Amino acid sequence: MKTKITAYDDITLITLPDIPADNEFIYDIFEKIAERNIDVDMISLSPVQSEKTSLSFTINDEDLVNILSFTSKLEQGSVRPVVSSGNCKISIDDEGMEHCPGVAAKVFRTVAASRAELRLITTSEAQISLLVTKSDFDKLYADLTAQFN
Repeated sequence: MKTKITAYDDITLITLPDIPADNEFIYDIFEKIAERNIDVDMISLSPVQSEKTSLSFTINDEDLVNILSFTSKLEQGSVRPVVSSGNCKISIDDEGMEHCPGVAAKVFRTVAASRAELRLITTSEAQISLLVTKSDFDKLYADLTAQFN
């Protein structure tokens, strides 16, 4: 399979710092987001070092007001969400990636050369997704497309 690079815009990154490192608490967050019919895409949970952790996830920009009405009530208002809107996601997909060492190195070499600011990275066996600022998107997308095609 050939490497496929896709792009999405109007993405908001929500980070919930210093939340309880409790699976029930985290489950409740995503349950309430689902009840609001908000689609969550990229998810990153910081390694737990104490009783607190940090949770980041992405949503569509259009869902920002809806999500903030919920997150502002977490822990009786003590959780202060960090919000970054107007981002773009670039996904590099290739089913052969799982058995091909060095793909991440190529991606990060390209990111470093483009001097793009990465906001979030998620991976699977066949995909690397990068969340970048809108101002860095065009150059990084063009560079990644040239690198992988």
